[in-house]
Amino acid sequence: MRCPWCASVDDRVVDSRLAEDGAVIRRRRECGACGRRYTTYERIEQTPLWVRKRDGGREPFDRAKVKAGVLAAAKNRPVTAEAVAGLVSSVEEALRGQAEVTSQEVGLAVLERLRDLDEVAYLRFASVYKGFEHVGDFTREVGLLTKTTEPKRRS
Repeated sequence: MRCPWCASVDDRVVDSRLAEDGAVIRRRRECGACGRRYTTYERIEQTPLWVRKRDGGREPFDRAKVKAGVLAAAKNRPVTAEAVAGLVSSVEEALRGQAEVTSQEVGLAVLERLRDLDEVAYLRFASVYKGFEHVGDFTREVGLLTKTTEPKRRS
């Protein structure tokens, strides 16, 4: 590592810890030349996840966009920032097995998890994602949200 203050490559690791649930290693380093300390993070380089848009374009998966959408849907709802971060991580992990996903798959993955997190946030996200145009669209979605079926009984 190159020291951010004096650009020396002579350093030593003072402390190493796992971060972000073991996905990252945080290292405290001390420069051998100037003696200052700095922190580095080591993570596995992952293959990029591409999202195929409805218009046919492609762009890299952006956690910040997913998080912004979920935060907008959960505004003024009893949903914590940690729950939103967990939801975004869960969506990304679920999609990571593929090199390319559609924006539709991303939206459905978010909806699945929002349903369990907060039903009002689910409806808000669904109204934008599914492009609701009429009150009937909300009625239909609420019907799907509240629909429960009795388990089949054996005779």
